[in-house]
Amino acid sequence: MFKTLCRDIQAARERDPAARSNLEILLCYSGVHAIIAHRVIHRLWQWKLRLLARWLSQVSKFFTNIEIHPGAVIGQEFFIDHGTGTVIGETSEIGDGVTLFQGVTLGGTGRQTGKRHPTLEDNVTVGAHAQILGSITIGECSVVGAGAVVVDDIPPYCTVVGSKAYVARRDGQRIYDFHHERALHAKDPEMQQLLDRIKQLEEEISTLKAQCEMYRQQWATGRTECSPEEQ
Repeated sequence: MFKTLCRDIQAARERDPAARSNLEILLCYSGVHAIIAHRVIHRLWQWKLRLLARWLSQVSKFFTNIEIHPGAVIGQEFFIDHGTGTVIGETSEIGDGVTLFQGVTLGGTGRQTGKRHPTLEDNVTVGAHAQILGSITIGECSVVGAGAVVVDDIPPYCTVVGSKAYVARRDGQRIYDFHHERALHAKDPEMQQLLDRIKQLEEEISTLKAQCEMYRQQWATGRTECSPEEQ
């Protein structure tokens, strides 16, 4: 376990440019404190000391503001950056080299039993306040954008954004031109297609109205020019 904890600290050192020393990380990083506590508490959970493990997890939550259920399975080199408000559910499974930012939820979608929380494969990165819900799998090396809501499986090597999240990049190729600096103006591609179709239909309706008005005027003019006999 000591080696695992050392690797967690080293992961924080490598991924946070603000980290100045291992001692600073050990003393000042609440995400690392939560991980260290979970490593110990998870052992108690495995030893069937469930109530003690749950109580200690709440103590850890009180000091770190990070809630990790004792039953969650977490791999090595796990890093929670800042971490405030992060929640990791009981049946969550997290691979090696995973990074979470503050406010992330690995949660369920209802009152299901059994496996009801997400699985994050190796080297996944999840942005701040992203919500990953249900028994789904986020493929290795994928990135979940800040604020995304993910309820479907994500293939490996993808970048997903939005609410509900959709694939913006696959195997290094950009599928949708998304930029975080334009996040407030980003549009779901399917919604954009619907809006484009509505605009097209409105233009067609306007054209038909103009044509109908033209034909009505021609008909009225023609009736006026008719002889009394024809009328």
